[in-house]
Amino acid sequence: MHDLSVALPDRRLLDGLSFDLAPGERVGVVGSSGAGKSQLVAALLGLTPPGLAVTGSVLVEGTEVVGAGPATWRPLRGRATALVAQDPGTALDPLTRVGRQVALPLRARGVGRARAARRADALLAEVGLTGTGRRFPGQLSGGQRQRVALAMALVGAPRLLVADEPTSALDPTVQAGVLDLLDRVTGPDRAGLLLVTHDLAVAARLCSRLLVLDAGRLVADGPVAEVLADPRLADVVTAARELAVTR
Repeated sequence: MHDLSVALPDRRLLDGLSFDLAPGERVGVVGSSGAGKSQLVAALLGLTPPGLAVTGSVLVEGTEVVGAGPATWRPLRGRATALVAQDPGTALDPLTRVGRQVALPLRARGVGRARAARRADALLAEVGLTGTGRRFPGQLSGGQRQRVALAMALVGAPRLLVADEPTSALDPTVQAGVLDLLDRVTGPDRAGLLLVTHDLAVAARLCSRLLVLDAGRLVADGPVAEVLADPRLADVVTAARELAVTR
C-alpha cells in the first residue's frame, strides 16, 4: 500500500497511508474511535461506500485494486484476502443453515454439492463446531456465530485474513477461544493476519507488529513492544486503552 487516502468532499478520512504486509505476517491496527480503522479495512477489500474518493495504490498479490471493479476482485476475494467481520449476525443469513453458508463459496466456484458439504463440515470442526452444520445462526451463541464467520473466511484458504474487531462483542472467556483459533490458523507458513482492534492487549497477544492510526494518519509502525513504549505516542495509546475499557 502506498499513499492511500480516502476522502469526503470536505475532509480526509485516511491521509497518505503507506505500509507493506509480508506473507504470514500478523499485524495489528489500533487507534481511538474515528482514527480511520474501518475506512482502512474497506479500502483494502474494495468495500469503500459510494461518495468517498479513494486515491493512492493498494497491491493485492501484485494486482492494483484501487478503483478496481468486480472482475478484478472476483479471483482475489476469498483466496488472496478474506474478511472476518465484527458482527457475524449481519454476515450470516438467519434463514440458511450454517453448513450450507460455509459451503456456498465453494459451490459458486463449481465444487460439487457433496464435496462442498464435506469441506464445510471439516472447517466447522476445525473451528470447534462439530455437528452444527444443520443448525441456523439463531440457534448458536455469539461466540459460535463468530466461529462460523471464521470458517467462512477460511473456506478459500486465503493468504491474508482481515479481522475487523472480531472479539469486541464477546465475553472474555469466549474471546479467548476465538483468539486461540486466530492464533492457530495464521502466522508463518499459514495465512497472514491484519487484526483491526480497539484492544491493545488483543493486538499484543496475536501480533508482532503494530500500526497506530490517529485522525486518519499512520503515526507508528513497528514491533508491538516498541510502539507501546514510545513516549511520543502516549496520548494515542492512552486513547486506545480508554476506548477498550468503554466497550
